[in-house]
Amino acid sequence: MRTRVKICGITREQDARVAVEHGADAIGLVFYPPSPRAVSVARAAEIAASLPPFVTTVGLFVNADTQTIAEVVERVGIDLIQFHGNECADYCAAHQRPWIRALRMKDDLDLDKPVAEFAAARGLLLDAYRPGVPGGTGETFDWTRIPPALAERIVLAGGLDPDNVAQAVRQVRPYAVDVSGGVEAEPGIKDADKIARFMVSVRSGENT
Repeated sequence: MRTRVKICGITREQDARVAVEHGADAIGLVFYPPSPRAVSVARAAEIAASLPPFVTTVGLFVNADTQTIAEVVERVGIDLIQFHGNECADYCAAHQRPWIRALRMKDDLDLDKPVAEFAAARGLLLDAYRPGVPGGTGETFDWTRIPPALAERIVLAGGLDPDNVAQAVRQVRPYAVDVSGGVEAEPGIKDADKIARFMVSVRSGENT
């Protein structure tokens, strides 16, 4: 099965276009103000409006209130919500959109419990763990911790870049991979060459 690709932390229309031109299946818009990749609702709406059909627009939130999420859903028209904080399953399901749940891979995390708790999610995004940082660490984690039986539900994140994503795809066989800092010139500004090399590496991993 083809590995889907999400390019996250998009802040500019030109970066969204480059991602799509190179075959990205989804783009991620960050609605977490402390992040250097955060976008305003107005900016996100402009980026989303520039996308062609069949590209999924993902909104990333970290412990956001209901009103904030509702405004983004209405004004931006996002297709999928990504919850990256401490949100419970009932809260994730309360926003009239399909959703995925991000899990930070702490050393003592037993995946069985969140897999059961978030069974209604469209998928689980697995990211590296750093205390106090909800994501975007640029760090990898031990991919052998992912049970092969779970791979088809997994969006693999955490420190992926053009140099390691082929190995990640070969080893984990995830449904999708998610990259942000690994294809940037600087936080929030994507590098077209890195995006192109990342996509080539993903396909290389699929075929070996």
